[in-house]
Amino acid sequence: MNITKENVDALNAVVKVDIVAEDYQDKVTKVLNDYRKTANIPGFRKGQVPMGMVKKQYGKSVMIDEVNKLLQESLNKFLVEEKLDILGNPLPKVQDDFNWDADKFSFEFELGLAPEFDVNLKPKKKVTQYNIVATDELIEKELENIQTRYGKMSAKEEGTEVANITGTFVNEEKEINKKSTISVKDIKGKTNLKKFVGAKVGDVLELKTKNLFEEEHKLQQALGVSHDDAKELEIPVTLTIEEITEIEPAELDKELFDKLFADGSVNTVTELKEKIKEDAEKQFQQQADQQLLNAVTENLVENTKFDLPVEFLQKWLQTAGEKQLTTEEAAAEYEKSEKGLRYQLIEGKIMKDNDIKLDYAELVDYAKGFIRAQMAQFGNMNPEEKELDDIAGRILQNQDEAQKLQGQLISQKLLAFYKENMSFDTKEVSYEDFIKEVYK
Repeated sequence: MNITKENVDALNAVVKVDIVAEDYQDKVTKVLNDYRKTANIPGFRKGQVPMGMVKKQYGKSVMIDEVNKLLQESLNKFLVEEKLDILGNPLPKVQDDFNWDADKFSFEFELGLAPEFDVNLKPKKKVTQYNIVATDELIEKELENIQTRYGKMSAKEEGTEVANITGTFVNEEKEINKKSTISVKDIKGKTNLKKFVGAKVGDVLELKTKNLFEEEHKLQQALGVSHDDAKELEIPVTLTIEEITEIEPAELDKELFDKLFADGSVNTVTELKEKIKEDAEKQFQQQADQQLLNAVTENLVENTKFDLPVEFLQKWLQTAGEKQLTTEEAAAEYEKSEKGLRYQLIEGKIMKDNDIKLDYAELVDYAKGFIRAQMAQFGNMNPEEKELDDIAGRILQNQDEAQKLQGQLISQKLLAFYKENMSFDTKEVSYEDFIKEVYK
């Protein structure tokens, strides 16, 4: 057997595999001998079937099977030994005159080669790194939410500007019939507000969905419709009021503080505000880190220039999935996935050049940390190590879950690397301004 590689250009190559009978004949003979021992053919005792008959019936199919096995093994071994960094999988070249009755066979495979490039971690245009701070307004709003959450509810005879209204929204045409509780504080506009203030249990309010709430997602929740439907919804609805309540805010005292923090770490309103600020900014940091990782990714893809074997990749995409794609469909699929492929190559290059690795022990520890956080949410603050090990082991046996956790851990490592090795324009913003700037 002989394997050779010919470079078409820097990104494409063809591998040729020549196979002769001596390469596969021993394996074919062994398989046929095994067939002969077990073949059940009328007129012959088991194991006594003439080899000529076995060859005639099974010879060609066995030969084809063994050649294909040898071909795949040899090709894979060649790619590893030659240390070829390929994209996708080798594509067999179609041979119209191929003949399985020939004395020797030649197979050709097209390869798409990964490009060589350098990654510039000091681009001229710096990425913005956001430092999100909890404003006094946000802290005061959270204080109000806490007081409301732990407050006392009482029934009211009629609606007020701070009442909660429970009732059923109906629109027969759109098949909406949803019981919901809404806050009058969320209602938008004086005209709508007048309908709620002074309304009583049993009243039927006629409303229009457009501009009914200050925030769009409140309409989605109230009517039980999808986000997209809520966005476009302009219909009349009726609301039959079934209950009117108000909440008397809880006092900001030691009793409330101990409910919130059983360890006694908060004893004053000032300490509660500090805790709210600390917790909020921890959550904001997670969002800021995710935004930074996204921004660095975009920046690296935009500023790291290299060519790809486009024609090969589009051809490979035609047969890579469960469904065969047309040329046009493969081109469209390539266009959608090109940016992701480019970042995969950049990410791999950064990890290789900077010895950023991920071993199984790290993945287990990361999984255990994730499990520990989940268990804490349900009150289990000190799970046993063996329990964590067992759960982590089960999770990591699931290939999809393992890949998901692996991706998260790699992202963490890369983010730490970027923070240490790249320069950023740091900007301090409120959460509201962060949302406006990043998701405008």
